[in-house]
Amino acid sequence: MQIAAHRSIPRLRIALLTLIAMFAFAGNSLLCRVALKGTSIDPATFTSVRIVSAAVVLWIILRTRGNSQRVGGNWLSAFALFAYAAAFSFAYVSLAAGTGALLLFGAVQATMIGYALTRGDRLRLLQWIGLACALTGLVGLVLPGVSAPPLFASLLMLCAGIAWGVYSLRGKRAADPTATTAGNFMRAIPFAVVISAGMFTHASVDRTGLFFAAISGALTSGVGYVIWYAALKHIASATAATVQLSVPLIAAAGGIVLLGEPLTTRLALSALAILGGIALVVARR
Repeated sequence: MQIAAHRSIPRLRIALLTLIAMFAFAGNSLLCRVALKGTSIDPATFTSVRIVSAAVVLWIILRTRGNSQRVGGNWLSAFALFAYAAAFSFAYVSLAAGTGALLLFGAVQATMIGYALTRGDRLRLLQWIGLACALTGLVGLVLPGVSAPPLFASLLMLCAGIAWGVYSLRGKRAADPTATTAGNFMRAIPFAVVISAGMFTHASVDRTGLFFAAISGALTSGVGYVIWYAALKHIASATAATVQLSVPLIAAAGGIVLLGEPLTTRLALSALAILGGIALVVARR
């Protein structure tokens, strides 16, 4: 891993923080999938509990560190955050953990790369080849077939990835990422309340499902984002983009080992094309 030089932070600590953050991101996929597959909680309730739990934990972190400034963020970013969380939960009703994570992070990277192109960035030939490979992998994953994931759920997860990409782009220049994220989670609570109210007739909860949703919000989202931002200050942008490609692989491995999900040939080939293609685009010469 290429880590930017920084005298006061040991490289081993930065690498450890990065590793923990990647497992936290993968943990979101696993927790959501196991909750919606193995408990009676509905996706709207899972989304609301996750958002509220993350907001509470981030607020506590801000108060604990003696932050005298107000929480940051804005309503547009908060809606993008909510759209990601809601689409993410509803998609995982039908998707396997690894497939969902692959679609999510593929869409995130495609959104951010597409934005860079519209801003005048230029890609080299090898990067164009990588982008073509990644898009081919995404299309190949969702094409109809025996082992294809459900199309509607796949489209929902792609929407979740686009929303997360938009949120990431909007928050890229945040002076205090923790305060900004806390503010956006707090502003996302009304949206979560609306979707829960709208899906009230389909609401279903149990203690285990609520526990998984709370852990997803408090730890793998709230604390996970804080850890990631702490590491992000000390690593190069290309490295940050590249290490995130490990998340779908961690999620897929967790789904196979913990949830008994199958590893299909289609998923393996699509993962190779998508992750390899994105790596060609974001990696340095």
